[in-house]
Amino acid sequence: MKVLGTIHTGVVELHLTVRDMEEADLPLVACFYSPLGLEKMTEELERARRGVVDHLVVCSPVGLPVAKGAVNYDEKPEAGVIWTLSVRTELRSLGIGSVLIAAAEDRIRARGLRRAEISAEENNPRARALYERLGYVAYGREPASWDQEAEDGTIQRYETMCTALRKDLGP
Repeated sequence: MKVLGTIHTGVVELHLTVRDMEEADLPLVACFYSPLGLEKMTEELERARRGVVDHLVVCSPVGLPVAKGAVNYDEKPEAGVIWTLSVRTELRSLGIGSVLIAAAEDRIRARGLRRAEISAEENNPRARALYERLGYVAYGREPASWDQEAEDGTIQRYETMCTALRKDLGP
């Protein structure tokens, strides 16, 4: 499914496309992942083929992925959980994240779900401010953790605390 979004930077207008991530995108989205995370994406794309998640990329007019994110449908059966959002560093604060979240919300609605949930690490106030600007409301705190690769190649467990936010997507 292709969704078009437009951002206005004050200097230029960019027309963006949001589509499902494909195996061929992996070399182009490697900047968003650690080597360990990139390795896991093959399995994640299989989960997408089974309909458990949607992995999305936002593409520039020439087709280059400039952002990525996902929606998990099996974590909370009553809601789509938006996660792993990232925009290329040099393109942040232009509205690309908003386009991505709107596309994720459209996917959630298309599944017949009426609520979206998202979490922001408590050490990332910019993300939380964006989500609140888009209508998400904080409802609690929750721990989160995942494996990440250290510079020496060892796998370490990263642990953090997140603010949980939700948004009613309406009928």
